[in-house]
Amino acid sequence: MTEEVPGPRLAVLGAGVMGVSITTLALGRGVPVVLVETDPAKRADAPARIARELRTAQLMGVRMEEPRGELVTTASAADCAGADVVIEAITEEAGLKAAVLTEVAAAVGTGTALVTNTSSIPVDELAEKLPHPENLLGVHFMNPTYLIGTVEVIRGSRTAQTAVDSVRRLLTALDRRGVLVGDGPGFVTSRVLHRMINDAARVVEEGRACAEDVDTLMQECLGHRTGPLRTADLIGIDNLVDSLWVLHQRTGDEGCRPCDLLLQKVRDGEHGRKTGQGFYTYTGVVS
Repeated sequence: MTEEVPGPRLAVLGAGVMGVSITTLALGRGVPVVLVETDPAKRADAPARIARELRTAQLMGVRMEEPRGELVTTASAADCAGADVVIEAITEEAGLKAAVLTEVAAAVGTGTALVTNTSSIPVDELAEKLPHPENLLGVHFMNPTYLIGTVEVIRGSRTAQTAVDSVRRLLTALDRRGVLVGDGPGFVTSRVLHRMINDAARVVEEGRACAEDVDTLMQECLGHRTGPLRTADLIGIDNLVDSLWVLHQRTGDEGCRPCDLLLQKVRDGEHGRKTGQGFYTYTGVVS
């Protein structure tokens, strides 16, 4: 009789939009998750938000495993001990990410793969701040994770094969295809997409077309599934602006400097779906 190999154990850092989305995917695939969130309100609300996301995924025909993975919420990175993979999904700010990854590295030891879900910060830039840079790699999940079956996997110059193998095992358990790409600001997806969204917003800012018409043209003429400005609302316009600044600072590309319309929407609190207002208006939104 063959002994059953236990599945991967996952910890997720941050109960924002992406942390909740990644956790939802994992639980739906039967993978247990320790979700770390230091903000008491976000931590308390996370199980209800995840339950709503799981229901939404089912209504959209996403196959779920039974039993579901077990969820543990906590404020302490020390509770990540025992995880095979830890995914960081906090604010797109290099200093904060490095600090959180350093804290969790001390809790889990050297055998755990550390993953950053950054959309734009180079893996090597974060790895150089860690005691064991070989444990870090990037996995850029797209939102909503339960609908998008492919992820961008970024291997830094010091990433060890053992870390890559751990992440591959996790992605197999999550039924996700990983595409391995080279390190650098924005990698592939954000380097191409975020500048395109910035240009689309600039067209609206200049009064040449409304957001809906820009998206319609990109969808029906060029095959973009949702259109760039609906995508901006899904990403979170605040997150998009943070990512554009990272790209601008690290590449010098003026096309990545956030346009005035994006900056104004951030100032006005119009961050997209999570706030109920972005380029479009949303009802029944849970932030």
